[in-house]
Amino acid sequence: MPNCSSIQKSLAWCQGRPELPGVKRRIYYISKYDIVKWPTLQHDANGRLTSASYSGDFILRSDVKWKFIDIISDKSQLTSEAQGEYPSQTQLNKLVAVHPGVEAEATAAAAYLNNNDNVFLVEDMRGAFRVVGSDKWPTKTTVTQDLGQGATGSTSTTINVEATDECPAPFYAGSIEADEGTINPEGNPNQNTGSSSSGNTSTGGTPSYDNTVYINNYPYTVSKHGNQSAYGPIKSIKITGKNMNGLSIVYNNKESEAQIPVSNGGSEALWSGSISYPNTIDVYRGDSASGNSIELWFTISILKAGEPIGD
Repeated sequence: MPNCSSIQKSLAWCQGRPELPGVKRRIYYISKYDIVKWPTLQHDANGRLTSASYSGDFILRSDVKWKFIDIISDKSQLTSEAQGEYPSQTQLNKLVAVHPGVEAEATAAAAYLNNNDNVFLVEDMRGAFRVVGSDKWPTKTTVTQDLGQGATGSTSTTINVEATDECPAPFYAGSIEADEGTINPEGNPNQNTGSSSSGNTSTGGTPSYDNTVYINNYPYTVSKHGNQSAYGPIKSIKITGKNMNGLSIVYNNKESEAQIPVSNGGSEALWSGSISYPNTIDVYRGDSASGNSIELWFTISILKAGEPIGD
């Protein structure tokens, strides 16, 4: 009988945190024909999406690079809406990208965007790339052009994109080899090398975890349900073992949660970020091969500089 336990999580927001709207002035695109291998979205054993971030990198055909289009940020927009009926709902991601030019180069965009199955990368104002287009459904791209009207009019070539996906435009932190150079040349820090489609699930087998955990690159010996003190801010947590899965942290008075991405077939996991004093971090892990049994492993108590570490 399948395990249908809930995968829902709390969704916190820090009072006063600014949310920067809009998209940046350069988008990237490529034909799906030129993609040799797609990154993957993470799922549980029941096929439910567990993360909105891609694991792995786009692998392109030889000598092919992402192309760019410069757009007017104030007139461009990325939106997403639900479509379909329960239990088969998906998301329809829509991109409106307004390029100011109408010269021959801009006009030719219709020739290679219309009737082609494309993927677009859109950068938000926090510097995160979002993917419009998936390997499961075709992408519809149309181009319209306006030469303006009168002395106060404006010209534009507008690229309209509609793409079905499992979630609102997924995040992508991987390598982007473009005409002007490579973005994120070291590749996606979230790599899924196992056979599972979940980036936080190992290749199978009973998980085991090494008792030495590296906090801010310094080794600590931890025990189950133990408490480990460490000086803040905590910027990295590295865990090693075998067949590891279900790793995550909970902090900010249990209001915030983040996964610890697992790589190398379940033998290594690394979280990077910044959590400052005063705070505690609860580290959870999966204790079964299926990843459905998640338990508290240990707690990190963050100390301020100069505070003595107790016994």
